[in-house]
Amino acid sequence: MKSKSGIFFIVILLLLSINAFSQDPNFQIYLCIGQSNMEGATRAELQDSTVNPRFQVMEAVNCENLGRKMGSWYPAIPPLCRCKTNLGPTDYFGRTMVANLPEKVKVGVIVVAIGGCKIELFDKDNYASYTETAPAWMKGMIKEYDGNPYGRLVEMAKLAQKDGVIKGILLHQGESNPNDSLWTRKVKGVYDNLMKDLNLDPKNVPLLAGETVNADQQGVCAGMNTIIATLPQTLPNSYVISSAGCVDGPDNLHFSAAGYRELGKRYAEKMLSLLGYKISAKE
Repeated sequence: MKSKSGIFFIVILLLLSINAFSQDPNFQIYLCIGQSNMEGATRAELQDSTVNPRFQVMEAVNCENLGRKMGSWYPAIPPLCRCKTNLGPTDYFGRTMVANLPEKVKVGVIVVAIGGCKIELFDKDNYASYTETAPAWMKGMIKEYDGNPYGRLVEMAKLAQKDGVIKGILLHQGESNPNDSLWTRKVKGVYDNLMKDLNLDPKNVPLLAGETVNADQQGVCAGMNTIIATLPQTLPNSYVISSAGCVDGPDNLHFSAAGYRELGKRYAEKMLSLLGYKISAKE
């Protein structure tokens, strides 16, 4: 009996060691959430059609039109959010990251975003009541995540943790929460739940929050940036990414392709600095 118990114990240790070995510490994973500006609202251009294979995206839904299956990694050619979105900040976040990280390091992103949604959609306890009041066009997008975008994000993130290490969270949201003085607390609630559900240490996982289209571009939601600026007061390991000078589109709500590229680079520059790297090259 003792011999059998010993063998069983050794087998368990071997299985645990195999699992640990499969997780690549040089595969950095970033969770990206928000609304339409995180989805990407501007058509990608020819220069966006190629990407370093060290930059990967885990598809969060099944996309027959792209030949992608949910839960699998692919080269991060846009769209990175669902199947029919466009260029967004995550595209040039990842490109700038791999251009400045050692060759042995890969970057993976998981993008779960819903155009027009409030931050309440990512509240794991109250998303259902929010969804009930959402317009029909939004419900269609929510349905692609089986009705629970937060739950899908966690599901995909747990899969990704088998391959690499979650290093940060990118947020671009706020246009649908104008003048919401509780926004920072709501964001902290989403962040805290992710830390708990994914067994992450808040000290090691910063949240980077991008500003809405800036006042210098006549951004229609630029007033929200005064609230976004206070996020670090509520969430200590958070950083605000300026949108000043990031060119917007004709609606003054979404960024242009050039604006998304610049904003994405700024997310990366902040993350690289937090990781201790200097910016030596940019895509």
